Amino acid sequence: MATSRLMPLHINKGKSVAQTISDRTTYPLNPDKTKNGELVTGYECDPRTVDVEFLMSKKEYFAKTGRSQKNDVLAYHLRQSFKPGEITPEEANRLGYELALRFTKGRHSFIVATHVDKAHTHNHIIFNSTNLDSDRKFVNFWGSAFAVRKLNDLICLENGLSVVKGPKPSKGHYGTWLEGKGHKKKPTKADELQQFIDSVLEKKPRDFDEFIKILVDSGCKVNQKRRKHISLIMPGHKKPIRLSSLSDEYAEAALKQRISGKRVVPPTMQTLTGPPAKLNLLIDIENSLKAKDSPGYEQWAKIFNLKQAAQTLIFLQENNISDIDTLRVAAQKAKDDFNDTQGHIHATDARLKEIAVLQKHIGTYIKTRDIYTQYRKAGYSKKFLAKHREQIEAHKAAKNFFNGLNLTKLPTMKMLQTEYASLIARKKKLYSGYHTQREFMQNILLAKQNTEMLLNCRYQEELPQEKDSNRKGR
Repeated sequence: MATSRLMPLHINKGKSVAQTISDRTTYPLNPDKTKNGELVTGYECDPRTVDVEFLMSKKEYFAKTGRSQKNDVLAYHLRQSFKPGEITPEEANRLGYELALRFTKGRHSFIVATHVDKAHTHNHIIFNSTNLDSDRKFVNFWGSAFAVRKLNDLICLENGLSVVKGPKPSKGHYGTWLEGKGHKKKPTKADELQQFIDSVLEKKPRDFDEFIKILVDSGCKVNQKRRKHISLIMPGHKKPIRLSSLSDEYAEAALKQRISGKRVVPPTMQTLTGPPAKLNLLIDIENSLKAKDSPGYEQWAKIFNLKQAAQTLIFLQENNISDIDTLRVAAQKAKDDFNDTQGHIHATDARLKEIAVLQKHIGTYIKTRDIYTQYRKAGYSKKFLAKHREQIEAHKAAKNFFNGLNLTKLPTMKMLQTEYASLIARKKKLYSGYHTQREFMQNILLAKQNTEMLLNCRYQEELPQEKDSNRKGR
C-alpha cells in the first residue's frame, strides 16, 4: 500500500528564492539514497539543473504577468511511501512519476527521487508551482491532499498494489493511519502482545487453562489474582497489560470462543488486486492458505469469483471475443500497442531533456562569450581570471559539453524552441490515448488470466507430460 502527503514549499527565512529552491531539492537528490542517482527522473526538466530551471520559470512568470507575492509558494513537495517488500525501487519510481504527471495534468515540471535508505521505499516528488507556459500557478485547492490520496489509491489499484482501507482523519499525516498490525512504523506493546497471543493460539490449546499454561511456559507472566481483569507481562517487558485493554478479539470470553472454535476471526481484507474497473483477478481458492484456515473467507472468495467470472464474460462479449485463441492474440496486441506508445513517450521525454540541457549550455555560452574573449585578449591573465573566474569556468564547461556532443555547428535557440514545441505537441497526442490503452490492456490481460483459470487451460504444462508418456510407451 502507498501513503501520500502534499506540502507547499515557501521561501526560507533569510534566504533568496534561488537558495531556497536549491536547498529543497538537495535532499531528495541525495545520491546515497537514490542508488547514485539511478532512481531519479524528471518531467520537463533535468534533475541536475532543476533548481536553475525552476528559478528561470519564476522570472519568466514575473516578466509575463508582473505578479508577485510576499508569501509565495515556490514548489510543492509530494511524498509517496510504499509498504515494505511490496514493490521494487524502479517500479516505485515509475508510479511516482505517474502520480505526479496525473495530479499536475502534465502542466508542471517535476522531479521524482526514490529513496531506498529506509525499510519502506518512498518517493520525494517536487513539482514547480509555476506551469510550463510560465503564465499561471498551481492552485492548492481545498481538499487537494484528499485528491492526492484518492489518485494515489487509484494508481495502486491499477498496478495490483494494496491500499489503506478506511483511513481515519488525524492531526498527523495520512501515513500514520495504516490498518493492520504489521504496517505501522513501530508496533505498540499492545500489538506485540496480540501477536504473541496469536502465536500461542496457533499451538491449538484444548481449553483456556491450557492456553494459560502455554503462556507461562513461553515466559509470559500471568496475573490472575483478580479474575475479572487478567493481565499479562510479555518476556522482556516490565509493565503488565490487561486483556480487557486489547481489542475485542482478545478479551477472555472471545479467547475462549476462539479456542473452542465457536469464534472465527475473519482475515483482514486490505489487499485489492487489479484495476478499479469491472474486472479483478480470480482467487485461486484451492491453493489459498486463507481459504483453508477460514471458512468465512472461503465463502466470500467463492461469491467474489462468481461475480468476476460474470464480469469477464461480459467484457469478452463487449469486445467480440468468442474463443481463447482470439483472446490471447488480442491480449498480446494490446500489450504490444501499449508498450509501443510508452516507448515513444520515453523517447520523447529523453529528447526533451537533451534539448533543455543544450539550451542551458547555449545560454551560458552566449552570456559568457564576451568575458572569455576579453580573457583571451588579455593573454589569459591570472588577474583577469581571478576577477571573472565564475564566468570563465562556466564558459569552459559549456565548450566542453559541446565538444562531448561532437557538434559541427551549434543549433540556434529558435531551432531548439521549435523542436521542443513540436515534441511537446507529439507527447500530448501520445498521452491522449495512453490511459485508454493502459486500461484496456489491463482489463484484457485480466480477462485472459481469468478465462484460462476458468477453462483450466494449461497446454504448456500438458505437452511435456504427453512427450514423457510417449517415451514410456516406446
